[in-house]
Amino acid sequence: MQRQRPIAIEYDGIRFDHAFRADLLVEDILIVELKSIEAVHPVHKKQLLTYLRLSHRQLGLLINFGAPLIKNGITRVVNGLDR
Repeated sequence: MQRQRPIAIEYDGIRFDHAFRADLLVEDILIVELKSIEAVHPVHKKQLLTYLRLSHRQLGLLINFGAPLIKNGITRVVNGLDR
């Protein structure tokens, strides 16, 4: 597991070595985005989905430590899953 790992992406033929930092990157497969807010809004899920798409990863977890129960603060986000 790596914390605050810079993620490189290539977009439109241009390489960005430090496009964003993943809060946690587990086994180079799972991106974990950590929050401590009252409520998770759609923009937070879209942010994680964008990270997944840009880094060509499929699975992410959004964990909100501001939720009354931690189990209610965990959201799974999947890139490429048909709606």
